[in-house]
Amino acid sequence: MTRIALEFVPPNREDGKERAIEDAQKVRTLSRECGIEGKIDHLMIPGMIVEDDDRPVEMKPKMDPLETWKAASPELPGFRGLCTQVTAFLDREALAGRFRELREAGMDGIIFVGVPRTMADGEGSGVAPTDALADFQEQVPNRGVILIPTRQDEDGRFNFKCERGATFGMTQLLYSDYIVKFLKEFADKHPHRPEVLLSFGFVPKLEQKLGLIRWLIQDPGNPLVTDEQAFVSRLSEMSLKEKKEKLLDLYKRTIDGVQDLGFPISVHLEAPYGFTKPAFETFATLLDYWEPGKS
Repeated sequence: MTRIALEFVPPNREDGKERAIEDAQKVRTLSRECGIEGKIDHLMIPGMIVEDDDRPVEMKPKMDPLETWKAASPELPGFRGLCTQVTAFLDREALAGRFRELREAGMDGIIFVGVPRTMADGEGSGVAPTDALADFQEQVPNRGVILIPTRQDEDGRFNFKCERGATFGMTQLLYSDYIVKFLKEFADKHPHRPEVLLSFGFVPKLEQKLGLIRWLIQDPGNPLVTDEQAFVSRLSEMSLKEKKEKLLDLYKRTIDGVQDLGFPISVHLEAPYGFTKPAFETFATLLDYWEPGKS
């Protein structure tokens, strides 16, 4: 399947389900005002984990993705759910129960995530994501993984995840078209053609001050990511008109470059600083150029 997913960050636990309902209503209103009502068909709800202490925006305890989905989905009829699930802290029995709850609630895709970057791969008392991919294929038909095309050795990592049972990959926020080179080379070397959700994010002026997006995509010592962070900085300083033009150019180059490689292509849209009209106007500009299922 292909889809257009909108990232829906769980509200702070202290704000409760009322905030989730308000955010869902905002999504519906902004989609209608910007002419994309009916185009976005999935919410992607991440499981938020406290990571590094240097996060530019404080992260308070968040609602669980399942709670968030149950509160928000009645406000968005016709939407389906995607979510991330950290597997490394749950044993097999607990993980099976969690997957059952998510699927029964309407989550038709689950992205298996490992430990936060403050921990080493393999840490955690639960099930490693690659083991979960293999072990829960019957219970979770649509099994996702994170794809970071600029990361060192990502080709081998992604191929192994596909061999273990991944059916789709969701990219990190893309601020270059390097994913085109990555998928071309992957297609030349490997037989797997999972669905790929290409992630595009709006950059508001607030990024100049806080740097949240640059923090999210960081990879110290990686010149490809350094260039992406510099592009984010430039975007944050532009007018909305200029910003739309630059993001549309990136979107065009990316979509045009990956369309004929054999991968089902979906789109994942993010507004890391919250849902705003400029963000939705930008999403509308992108989707006007191309959306899944249309040539």
